Amino acid sequence: MNLVTGGTGLLGSHLLYYIALSGEKARAIKRKGSNNENVRKLFNYYSPEKPELFDQIEWVEADILDIFSLEEVMLGIEFIYHCAAMVSFSPKDAEQMLSINGTGTSNLVNIALEKNIKKLCHVSSIASLGRESNSGLINEDCWWKDSPENSNYAKSKYAAEREIWRGAEEGLDCVIVNPSIIIGPGNWEKGSSKMFQTSANGLKYYSEGSSGFVDVRDVALLMIKLMKSNIKSERFILNGENCSYRDFFNFIHDAFSKKRPYIKANKFLSEIAWRTDTIKSFFSGQSPLLTRESARSAHKKHAFSNHKIKERLAHEFIGIQQMIDNTCRAYLSGKI
Repeated sequence: MNLVTGGTGLLGSHLLYYIALSGEKARAIKRKGSNNENVRKLFNYYSPEKPELFDQIEWVEADILDIFSLEEVMLGIEFIYHCAAMVSFSPKDAEQMLSINGTGTSNLVNIALEKNIKKLCHVSSIASLGRESNSGLINEDCWWKDSPENSNYAKSKYAAEREIWRGAEEGLDCVIVNPSIIIGPGNWEKGSSKMFQTSANGLKYYSEGSSGFVDVRDVALLMIKLMKSNIKSERFILNGENCSYRDFFNFIHDAFSKKRPYIKANKFLSEIAWRTDTIKSFFSGQSPLLTRESARSAHKKHAFSNHKIKERLAHEFIGIQQMIDNTCRAYLSGKI
């Protein structure tokens, strides 16, 4: 049986869908009080003629910081897909994020070793990679380097990776994937999906930064392929296409028939914006939409290589335009 942590998230829900579609059994972890109704909607959106698919998933309440609940949920498990993680660029979340992403992964690795789990696939991030490259494209050989530029999120994902490599040294078969920014239909109030909700209301500002983007369907399917392969103790960057943030948001606005962002947000404006948002959040009690880390990252230009995974698994990625169109259709359908 397969275990999926973070089963209610964007990637976890798609992973569960493809596992169920293949006829395999899956157990999904969800935190106490979390709602999996968005996952049901996703299943019905992709396969309305197969409502039974969602019922194939065994849902269990557990917390990766609770060792005892993890031990129970891992009974009878052979393969683990570790998608659970906290993502935040707010300074106040740094300690909690390091605990969930670092300590939580350590707990999972320890119990996986104890239970003789056959293989574990860990979802890391391009944030945990080094930024130096001779070719200009960041690849799997760009290892982490301590730097003031590293975000707290990046530090927490690097801490998680260290636990995975430790597990590998102790005999655990594992593989790490480092996705770029994952795009796909999900909870429109959270993560990368929120960019589509925000764009649907219209954006005025754009930045000159760039990054890599990958369709959530590619990530889920490649994780399954890697788990079924003999590949172990390796990492793979999963990146569909490199794109500027300006073009990315232009494509979304075109799909929504909205006016493209037309005001360039230079570094000075960005510094004012995140400070203003911080003040607003103080009075509202809500987390700021823009932080110092996220504002500054919007001006950085990075490009990522997908050569290794394409060569090893002969995979062709979905392009940026197609992944955006698919996500926008899902949003406009109102079914997710």
